Amino acid sequence: MKVLLVNGSPHKNGCVFTALSEIAKTLERDDIQSEIFHIGNRPVQGCAACFACQKENAQGCVFKDQLYIDFVDRIKTCDAIVIGAPVYYASAPGALCAILDRVFFSASRYLIHKPGACVVNCRRGGASATFDRLNKYFTILQMPVVSSQYWNSTHGHNPEEIIQDFEGMQTMRTLARNMAYMLKCAEKSSLSIPENEPIVLTNFIR
Repeated sequence: MKVLLVNGSPHKNGCVFTALSEIAKTLERDDIQSEIFHIGNRPVQGCAACFACQKENAQGCVFKDQLYIDFVDRIKTCDAIVIGAPVYYASAPGALCAILDRVFFSASRYLIHKPGACVVNCRRGGASATFDRLNKYFTILQMPVVSSQYWNSTHGHNPEEIIQDFEGMQTMRTLARNMAYMLKCAEKSSLSIPENEPIVLTNFIR
């Protein structure tokens, strides 16, 4: 079993990486593999709402940039996903949301019903709003949201301060153990994934 840990910070080895690394170490102790996938710090194409990816025989997003291709390839082989993000103006960075919009819409078949969680880091405030924003990606795809002992946030301005956030780091470890537990329960279960009804879309008009 493998958990994909997404580093949505432009800083490859910064605060978010430190939090995700604590999760990775704890997962390893529970015999769960993980990989940290860095979004990077280059401009990211957002969703153009062309709906081409929803057409019959579509091969994902029409924008075939390498970030998208690499991200989807990793999602195909993971059993769960954790999205990590810094807080920018009480939300996740625009580049991270841009790629998540495209991936969760065009590659939803590879994510549905897989356990998901997010972790956020802020210097001081905005963590709860960012946490709420990212969790919506999971709930729209029927992904079980894995919880911890508190909202999944760490506080600090650099990796050294994150390590000193003892409650935050403990929250990361608890999240990892809960993720491992859920994955192992699913592995041992003989239950089938719930059958879905055809999607009904309703537009509200006057």
